[in-house]
Amino acid sequence: MKKNSKLSYLFLAFLLVGISCQEASEKEEDINQKLTAWLDEKHEESLQTSPLRLTALGRKDRYGELDDMSMEALKEEAKWMQESVDELKAEFDYDQLDQQGQLSYDLWIYQNEAKQKEVKYAPMEYIFDQMTSIHTRLPNMLINFHKVDSLADMEAYISRIEKMDRAMNQLLDRAKSQAKNDILPPRFALEIVQKQSESLITGQPFEESEEISAIFQDMKKKIGALLEAELISEEKAEELEQASKESLLNAFKPSYEKLIAWTEKELPNTEETPTGVSRHENGTEYYNYRLNTSTTTDLTADEIHNIGLKEVKRIQEEMKLIKEEVGFDGDLQAFFKFVNEDEQFYFQNTDEGRQAYLTEATKYIDEITEKLPDYFGILPKAGLEVKRVEPFREQDGAPQHYMAGTPDGSRPGTYYVHLSDMSSMPKTTLEGVAYHEGNPGHHMQISIAQELEDIPKFRTQGGYNAYVEGWALYSEKLAKEMGQYENPYYDFGRLVNEIWRAIRLVVDTGLHSKGWTEADAIQYFSENSSVSEGAIKAEVRRYMVIPGQATGYKIGMLKIGELRQRAKEELGEGFDIKAFHDLVLGSGALPLNYLEKQVDSWIKDQKQAL
Repeated sequence: MKKNSKLSYLFLAFLLVGISCQEASEKEEDINQKLTAWLDEKHEESLQTSPLRLTALGRKDRYGELDDMSMEALKEEAKWMQESVDELKAEFDYDQLDQQGQLSYDLWIYQNEAKQKEVKYAPMEYIFDQMTSIHTRLPNMLINFHKVDSLADMEAYISRIEKMDRAMNQLLDRAKSQAKNDILPPRFALEIVQKQSESLITGQPFEESEEISAIFQDMKKKIGALLEAELISEEKAEELEQASKESLLNAFKPSYEKLIAWTEKELPNTEETPTGVSRHENGTEYYNYRLNTSTTTDLTADEIHNIGLKEVKRIQEEMKLIKEEVGFDGDLQAFFKFVNEDEQFYFQNTDEGRQAYLTEATKYIDEITEKLPDYFGILPKAGLEVKRVEPFREQDGAPQHYMAGTPDGSRPGTYYVHLSDMSSMPKTTLEGVAYHEGNPGHHMQISIAQELEDIPKFRTQGGYNAYVEGWALYSEKLAKEMGQYENPYYDFGRLVNEIWRAIRLVVDTGLHSKGWTEADAIQYFSENSSVSEGAIKAEVRRYMVIPGQATGYKIGMLKIGELRQRAKEELGEGFDIKAFHDLVLGSGALPLNYLEKQVDSWIKDQKQAL
């Protein structure tokens, strides 16, 4: 009896321990699920303040509205964000969360800290420039993102045009306030803004012309599609076209006329041969903020500059090997000149040549996409298109770029190419750029992030410059491991792309922390690469109006490469490239220090499992 009694007590003890462990596990699961639900709710609250972000995600909430673009709205957003962090800390015990829960908690706080800094330095950010300003982004969004499937959708389109004047006035108020404090972009930037604005209100219905403006052409096309689908009558189609004309003439045109008038007024006050933002009061502090934001590290301008110098030297040694492989007789500078000027490396500057560029880029993306399962376990579901940039925002030699599709796949991702000047678009760099913008670069990384289901929504839709651009640049090099770049000149183009990003570290910091002029930056760029003159000029001008952003590419690539090498050395034969890539992509975009923590934790777990 005593023996049976003892066994009963032991059984009861094990049972209680099992129940206790189960309850602890369920409690942990409950708090993590609760956190995810809370974060999703807060993220939705944030989204609802931005009709344009909702549209970018393929949603039709607040479809006829535009964002509040005032400084007051930005401050209100920062206030809301801080209040949400206070609530987060009051509601959730960090120590009770699992690893992913703690990461989500940390990232929400990180985003709040970034938002508070954004408000602090907003008066230093140029409102209008030739690269990313709303005067070109908004028409682009309406044309490419505002989908019209019904009468209500078209009425929402017209409603948004009608609100353009209010939005532009808010932005002009901020720009005028900056100008009073001598915060103006370089002269070239406002000259291009003026040209872009004039282009947007050229053609019908703004003037008597055989040409139709891009925005009116799009409105007519979408009205025509509704009519063809028998969703509206011919009478309603005529009403909508008339309403479109009136909105363009009464709101769209006046808003751009005001912008043009402001640029004309301020052009004499701009610097024709400026240095970087350090020329402004508190410019050095602002630039340090931009570097921190763009690289998600504490690297100083001098440290980044020196990393760039070392990388330029290293990559040039690799370039010399390819020069020898193809049997070129001459030094590296002569090889640069040959690759940069020989006609065999360019498509014709014709519509046929432009289409050939798009076709070849698509071919390389299709080729590498077939190889992705050998290097990745997680694959994107979203489609990808390769398109020429719209005429109203196309610039000779401007950088190619990617725009994400929608999370539900209803709108594919788009890789945009500037093709107005084919002499700035060499064949040699085409292949690497296709991998950068498409697969396995931006399209793959961003699409996978948007399609993740086990993490809070804000993490699937966020982005950190050094991670996103670092991954894309890493992808260019990864493509070589995957068997691409069969043409040695295209492999040289890959190195041109990489040295381009290394040069950015030198030039960006040179402009904004060392007093370099545009001419100084162009000279260094030209002496150390075979990049075309037009592309170099456009690049340097980009750095001058978006300080720090260009440094994220190489810093991010170097960190991802460093983490991969660390994992290989620690795990030896147990290292799995597919598992490593899935780890890097499987948590959404991360600041580099958080990515490093994720990788170190994974290495530790893998070693224990070996």
